[in-house]
Amino acid sequence: MEEARESSHGCSGNNSDPEEDRGSDTDFEPSRLGTKEYWEDAYQQELETFREIGDVGEIWFGEESMRRVLRWMGTAKIHEDAAILDIGTGNGAFLVELAKHGYTDLTGIDYSPASVDLARNILQAEHFPDVCVKEMDFLNCKGELKDFDVCIDKGTFDAISLNPDNTTDGKKLYVKALKDALRNEGFFAITSCNWTKEQLLERFSEGFELVQELPTPKFQFGGKTGNSVTALIFKRV
Repeated sequence: MEEARESSHGCSGNNSDPEEDRGSDTDFEPSRLGTKEYWEDAYQQELETFREIGDVGEIWFGEESMRRVLRWMGTAKIHEDAAILDIGTGNGAFLVELAKHGYTDLTGIDYSPASVDLARNILQAEHFPDVCVKEMDFLNCKGELKDFDVCIDKGTFDAISLNPDNTTDGKKLYVKALKDALRNEGFFAITSCNWTKEQLLERFSEGFELVQELPTPKFQFGGKTGNSVTALIFKRV
């Protein structure tokens, strides 16, 4: 398989200007990047490409975004049989890496049928056919997801924030669904290029506490230093 490409899909640039207000939880301009139609088209193309040449497609924020969460999981001693949910699994690349690291109770969900088909194909090619991948809208899972030890989000909350139809309600539904999916004292790992640490702390202030901020690449602009990506670990309380 060819090495997956780094992707910046869904990024509005909210982390890119150190001068802006970092504490307000403001919505972004609606974007097609937040629609199911966009992702279904994108994953259908990637599915066709994978079938033709074995290219797994893009990885949001690059492979380092997966490695930093995996490093934290090792440091936090997340047991190999922990129940782990990959929210918005896309091409299933994170599921593959988790399985390679010995994690055995894995579930990936995505509302795009093409994404689910692609992820299953890639997992099969990587010899992990038993990993569970479901077609499911996280915002409307109706309590079907329960008792996970770890939930991982790498860009899905960003995409939901850009949806023209639910930029406000979608975020509230997301928090509710996350509370339902995680067991008490379970962990939530989120990587975002749209939201700052302060904004994520505000959004997940009820029912969650910050455990750790993971180091991400920094940049300088106009004498100020900022982060292009935010990666946080929360605990369900």
